[in-house]
Amino acid sequence: MDKPLHHRAWFLVLPAFLLVVFNAVVPMMTVVNYSVQDTFGNNQFFWNGIGWYQELLDPSTELGGRFYDSLGRNLLFSAIILAIEVPLGVLVALSMPRSGWRVAACLVLMALPLLVPWNVVGTIWQIFAREDIGLFGYFVNHILGITYNYTSGVFSAWFTIVVMDVWHWTSLIALLSYAGLKSIPDAYYQAAAIDGASRWAVFTTIQLPKLRRVLLIGVLLRFMDSFMIYTEPFVVTGGGPGNSTTILSIDLVKIALGQFDLGKAAAMSIVYNLIILAVCWVFYTVMTQVDAQRPKEG
Repeated sequence: MDKPLHHRAWFLVLPAFLLVVFNAVVPMMTVVNYSVQDTFGNNQFFWNGIGWYQELLDPSTELGGRFYDSLGRNLLFSAIILAIEVPLGVLVALSMPRSGWRVAACLVLMALPLLVPWNVVGTIWQIFAREDIGLFGYFVNHILGITYNYTSGVFSAWFTIVVMDVWHWTSLIALLSYAGLKSIPDAYYQAAAIDGASRWAVFTTIQLPKLRRVLLIGVLLRFMDSFMIYTEPFVVTGGGPGNSTTILSIDLVKIALGQFDLGKAAAMSIVYNLIILAVCWVFYTVMTQVDAQRPKEG
């Protein structure tokens, strides 16, 4: 016999639902409203339709050129971050102990970078990477003998923000991978030992397949965060030198607050959001297909 449904339970989630509507939907509708209008100041707005979107998506215009340049830097940054942090996080997770007092110590140490606020991370690396007073900058310039100045060199600036992000977020991939490794039954390893499987064979046939879903979640989280990153690179480089590290979020703030072009900034933020949603949908589709294939593998 089916249990009766108590619709009054929905009232328990109504406050949370109203809070989400107020904090997400209302601001989004405000941005959409700005994106189809233009202003000449004095809080006077004029209908512009899809004009800002046409200009934004046209690479021959000034706004479109800025958008595609910033988007290219964003995608490059996210690709570099994922290519480094995912393999490095898995390697760290494989190196962590499985039992004993060292487990707790390693977990605490791995979680420490994740507890540091984003603006503090940027401030730390802004000082740490300086060539005159920073330990990292002094080591690279005077010990290694490599010319390094993130305020004037494009490669140095990119190297700094990439290393900073790797230091800050590799722990997330490592902790997710470690949780996935701990969930693998010992029977798998015992069977591999009986068969005389090598360490590489154990990784490729047992550990990596079991980590597939965890890594998809980790890649999704890291892509979203790296694609929306703002505070850390802005504090360290401010988008410079020149526009070499001006990614979409930094360029968006420059247009909205620096130039006070609310219509252009709103249209860019809508397209920015749609790109993130599209990538999330792709990852969700992939994860769903992975879950659908798991019974067949069992």
